[in-house]
Amino acid sequence: MPDVDRARAWLLTVNGAPQSYVDLDEPTHLEFEYAQRVAHVLDTAAEPGRPLDVLHLGGGALTLPRYLAATRPGSRQRVVEADRGLIALVGEHLPLPEGAGIEVLAADAREALEASPAASADVVVADVFGGSRVPAHLTSVEYAHAAARVLRPGGRYAANLADGAPFTFLRAQVATFSAAFAHVCVIAEAPMLRGRRFGNAVLVASHTELPLDVLARRAAGDAFPARVEHGAALARFTGGAAAVHDAEAVPSPEPPGGSFSVG
Repeated sequence: MPDVDRARAWLLTVNGAPQSYVDLDEPTHLEFEYAQRVAHVLDTAAEPGRPLDVLHLGGGALTLPRYLAATRPGSRQRVVEADRGLIALVGEHLPLPEGAGIEVLAADAREALEASPAASADVVVADVFGGSRVPAHLTSVEYAHAAARVLRPGGRYAANLADGAPFTFLRAQVATFSAAFAHVCVIAEAPMLRGRRFGNAVLVASHTELPLDVLARRAAGDAFPARVEHGAALARFTGGAAAVHDAEAVPSPEPPGGSFSVG
């Protein structure tokens, strides 16, 4: 769907739900709040301008790969997208600029992650939704350990998740990634974390300390300010939730009607 306010900007929807927003003339413009929060993670992953090696699980219209190619030229990015039809659609109507350094692979995200070399990525970004739900096989301790293996020392994992009160899924995800990583935080709007609405939260994990103060300042300065939950506050939020293994993993909850719809 074209954006009438921006000359070459497009909204991609899948089954009526907004999936990606791309401005071909301004790839650093990020329309969705969760994308802005993942961008904060990318921006703070290394000194400004330094190229990164990034594995993206879930492609959509390649919003964040385009952003990184513009902000960190020379980055090597591999994007894994299971939907071949979507890859073809985006390639035809929203082509990548020449020399972007972005490789798109048609494959299952978990399988591609497990096949990736150890210590091969500075950042792993997960934005995978089957319909409007995160698939179960991308929510387990085994999956989290696979992501940890692929990251270099000091690397970061960032995932777009969706949940609402009582946050059974999000609490379990914090516990799950805490079982595989030494440091975990969650970036989300305060009303969402207070249970007032269903929404997106970005989970960030690393074996080394995260730049929490910088992330908090950036998130607070967004058009829709967010906060960074970590440490004791995040432990209280998690409330003793147990880590999830493959055998009992379930998809993220179905969003309430109208939560992510267009029109």
